[in-house]
Amino acid sequence: MDDASLVAEFVARRPRGLAVAYERYAPELLAVARHVLGVAEAEDCVHETLMRVWRAPGSFRVERGSLRAFLIACVRNEAVSSLRSGKRRQERELRAVRLELEREIVEPPLDALEAVRVRAALGRLPSEQRTVIELAYYRNQTQTKIAEALGLPLGTVKSRVALALRRLARELETVAR
Repeated sequence: MDDASLVAEFVARRPRGLAVAYERYAPELLAVARHVLGVAEAEDCVHETLMRVWRAPGSFRVERGSLRAFLIACVRNEAVSSLRSGKRRQERELRAVRLELEREIVEPPLDALEAVRVRAALGRLPSEQRTVIELAYYRNQTQTKIAEALGLPLGTVKSRVALALRRLARELETVAR
């Protein structure tokens, strides 16, 4: 199949166009993906990219360049995005481990008066903030587990915890004076 026929088949989203494009360009596409991601993830990256592009009518336009160059750019972009996503996931997991280790540090017990002050300050928090603090500190749950239990995004749980801790610190400081 010549290049013009291949492009016509690919743009028309005919299975033969996808198959021929894969056969013709796979070695180059795999090389690009391997360069960014390594061998293990390269095949998945190429497959996902080809399927995504092929399913998206109008993503490839002949006037912008060759199908080969377009597919190479798409695979490279997908590989870079995948790499970044993996690094972000790794960073989140490391932060979660650090938070769990920090929670394992045993604090000295509060005296009875201090416990009353803390309970009163907790009672003045908005219910959303109070709930995440109680789950984190009284039930020893991680923010990830809290997010799953409450069906909330992890970022929302983190924000609520941060807001609650700042508010508690202000209230307990005020009461102590």
